[in-house]
Amino acid sequence: MRLKDKVAIITGAANGLGFEAARIFAKEGAKVALVDYDQALGEEKAKVLRNEGGDVTFFQVNVADRDNVDGMVEEVVEAYGKIDILVNNAGITRDAMLTKLTMEDFQAVINVNLTGVFNCTQAVVPHMVAQGRGKIISTSSVSGVYGNVGQTNYAAAKAAVVGMTKTWAKELGRKGINVNAVAPGFIETNMVAAVPEKVINQMKSTIPLQRLGQPSDIGYAYLYLASDESNYVNGTVLHVDGGIMM
Repeated sequence: MRLKDKVAIITGAANGLGFEAARIFAKEGAKVALVDYDQALGEEKAKVLRNEGGDVTFFQVNVADRDNVDGMVEEVVEAYGKIDILVNNAGITRDAMLTKLTMEDFQAVINVNLTGVFNCTQAVVPHMVAQGRGKIISTSSVSGVYGNVGQTNYAAAKAAVVGMTKTWAKELGRKGINVNAVAPGFIETNMVAAVPEKVINQMKSTIPLQRLGQPSDIGYAYLYLASDESNYVNGTVLHVDGGIMM
C-alpha cells in the first residue's frame, strides 16, 4: 500500500474529484479526514468508504472560515496524532461574463478556491514542520493557465493557486515539505454533466486524446504526489488534461 498509515486531509471530498481521491487514498492504506461543507452528503460518503474497509472520518468544514479550519485540523491531530498529507481540492464555480459578474459571486469563488487553500495550508504547516515532513497538493485548473470565457473569478483563483504553490515550495522544501499542484482539464463530473452535449463535443474536439478525463485520473495524480514516489517533486504543476495544454 502506497499510503499505509499516512494521515490525509482531503477537502471538498464528498463528491467528484475529492471523493474519488478519498476512495483511492483509503484503498492505499491512508487514514482519511473527509472534509466537506455538505454535512449530509459527507456523512453518507464517509459511510460508503468505511463499508469498503477504509479508515475514514467526516468533518463538516467551511474552508473559507479560518476558525472552522483550525478546529478541524486540531481534531485530526487529536484523533490520529499527525498530518502527513493535505489535498486542497475544495472548489466552487459562479460563472458569468465580466460585465454580468456580481461582486458577491466573485468573492464567493475567491473565498473558497483561494482563501480556503491558504487557510488549510497555513493551518497544517506547523504540524508538518514539527515532524519534518509532509505533502501539500492543491488543485489548480487549465482555466488558471489559459483563462476561460465566463470564469474571471475561477481563473483568477486557480492562477493564484499556482503562484502560492511555487512560493510555498520554496519556503517549505527546506523543512521537508513537498508542495505541488494538479491542474485538471475537462473531467466528467456532475459540474460538467450539466453542460449541453454540443458544448461537450466542442470541448472534446480541442483535446488531443479526444475525450474527457475521469475523476480517477485526478485521484491517481493526487496519489502520486502524496506518495513517497514523488519525494523529489516540488513546486510542480502536474497537468492532467489529455494534452490540451501542449
